[in-house]
Amino acid sequence: MRIIISRTDSIGDVILTLPMAGILKEKYPNAEIIFLGQDYVRPVVDASIHIDSFLSWDSLKTLPRSEQVEQIRSLQADVIIHVFPRREIASMAKLAAIPLRIGTARRVYHLLRCNRLSFYSRTRSNLHESQLNIKLLAPLGIKRLYGRDEIYKYYGLERIGKLPEEISSLLSKDQFNLILHPKTRGSAREWGLDNFEQLVKILPEDRYKIFITGTANEGEEMAEFLARMKGEITGLTGKLTLAELISFINAADGLIAASTGPLHIASALGKVAVGLYAPMRPIHPGRWAPLGERAGFIVLDKECNKCTNGLICECIRSLKAGEVADKIKEMSLK
Repeated sequence: MRIIISRTDSIGDVILTLPMAGILKEKYPNAEIIFLGQDYVRPVVDASIHIDSFLSWDSLKTLPRSEQVEQIRSLQADVIIHVFPRREIASMAKLAAIPLRIGTARRVYHLLRCNRLSFYSRTRSNLHESQLNIKLLAPLGIKRLYGRDEIYKYYGLERIGKLPEEISSLLSKDQFNLILHPKTRGSAREWGLDNFEQLVKILPEDRYKIFITGTANEGEEMAEFLARMKGEITGLTGKLTLAELISFINAADGLIAASTGPLHIASALGKVAVGLYAPMRPIHPGRWAPLGERAGFIVLDKECNKCTNGLICECIRSLKAGEVADKIKEMSLK
């Protein structure tokens, strides 16, 4: 059986889709799984032992429609699962005559182009994103609800590259190597650099070596913060490719971030991973918490929908640095 899993959005979403492949491999050991995604997430997909090949959406979408359909047809797939709905992908899958086309019934174009539909609402559900993804496997005979405490066993992030010596040499052999990832590229509410600064100051220097990660642009946004904290942190913004970031997280001990890709990478790798969340639906931890053996989160115990737009959120910013420090200590003892 050859199965295409289509998820063409961001890193965290892709990480939470990977357990689908692990569960499929468990039920169908000889299945070949192709992941259709954006090029920039490929290092994440390539790290999973459950994925057999990667199909580039960035390349596919530049082709004329007839060539798109022919390329999909040439894969001779038996199944396509539209985890992240895209009208054009649903259309080309039908034109390519893939026998089993699975999608959510809440997209009108899926009613016309998919022949197996799942009837549920993600925004109204109390299930975790990964559980909602797994529900799409019902037409393949996988109908039980997997618990959050077992899903992390199916990530399969075992193909991890070696770190360059100049990066690996920065890690301490005697301290807890802690990564702070303050920015979110607009994907989540942010805790704020002032809070991260307080956290750095209360963590014992003899016990923690602290690294700051992020993109080059985020490094520019944090320039003043990074300069002010230079003696207390090691800045790595803009210095790591995604593949290197995965390897660095794997070599470190823990990570603290809002609901971002690096947080989910850390939890999938079995690292201490502490997520900082707003209580607002649908971005609350009930839907997006990191899943891992040593993963946890902090969220204000209230319901709030005041900050429906923008990144400034009173609820997440009111989380105390001391609470976060205590949480990282608690998770590190697991």
